Amino acid sequence: MEEPTYDPSRPMPAINIAYQYKLDNCPGKTIVGLRIEFKPNGSTPPHRHGGCSVSAYLISGTLLNKMNDSLMKVIETGGTWYEAPGCHHRISDNASKTEPATLFANMVVDTDVFERDGMDALLQIDEEYR
Repeated sequence: MEEPTYDPSRPMPAINIAYQYKLDNCPGKTIVGLRIEFKPNGSTPPHRHGGCSVSAYLISGTLLNKMNDSLMKVIETGGTWYEAPGCHHRISDNASKTEPATLFANMVVDTDVFERDGMDALLQIDEEYR
């Protein structure tokens, strides 16, 4: 499958914080759970998650996913992935033009950074796509 180029006319996903908890066993860290809902043909611009460690689980649908310079992967319902701090998430697209896709992401972030910057601590869209 050919890698898509980001198209800003495609709908952005809805991102909602499901929870946030300070981690007692990891002082200075907070875990944040995000529910991310892609409309049909939805797409996220290339981005990073700063100093966050991210694990994701695809609840429904099919996504196209590419990190750093790795090959693009097709992630189907039940699929998971991990993003290390500083990872460049180059492709994050709903593979379907007709069906939605939903994922759940867990992000471990520095508490002080999250308290100061909120959602900006969790998602930094590449400058040329802002």
